[in-house]
Amino acid sequence: MAWEEWDQLKGEALERQQGMQLNQYPADAGPGGAPPLPSETGDLKVTQQDLAKIGSHAHTLHNQLWDRARLDNTSVGKAAGDLSTQGFALGSGLQEVYNQWSKQLDSVLDACAQISNHMQVTKKIHAGDEAYIYRQMSSIDTLDAGFDERSGPPGGQNPIYGDKKK
Repeated sequence: MAWEEWDQLKGEALERQQGMQLNQYPADAGPGGAPPLPSETGDLKVTQQDLAKIGSHAHTLHNQLWDRARLDNTSVGKAAGDLSTQGFALGSGLQEVYNQWSKQLDSVLDACAQISNHMQVTKKIHAGDEAYIYRQMSSIDTLDAGFDERSGPPGGQNPIYGDKKK
């Protein structure tokens, strides 16, 4: 490698490195420009209804796949076996398709069940968190109200501490 070629490669690498940006969008990120700041968009908000809807859809999809997509009660496996015993290469191919379909369907069914169950658990945890926060905030209000009760006139010394003159 010639010295000039080495200098050229170093220069190109430096240009690429200077153009690289990590953990942020470039200032001119497409037609919309830079994404808005979190303070401009507000907080993420998920309601119990949102979680329930997601869980319900996942449960419905699981049930429909279970009823309509399973090949267990069909004659596909039997046909694959019959074709194989008769010497047709198609039998082993059909058996492979049957096996792969079953594996993939099981994966999708598991994912739907996990999503549905996760939404149920998330609803319960979220409700528990809300109740905990409410209890904590209401106890602070009660404690704060206790400090507002005065034993003496505002600005005066509390008589419980005794008379300073004595």
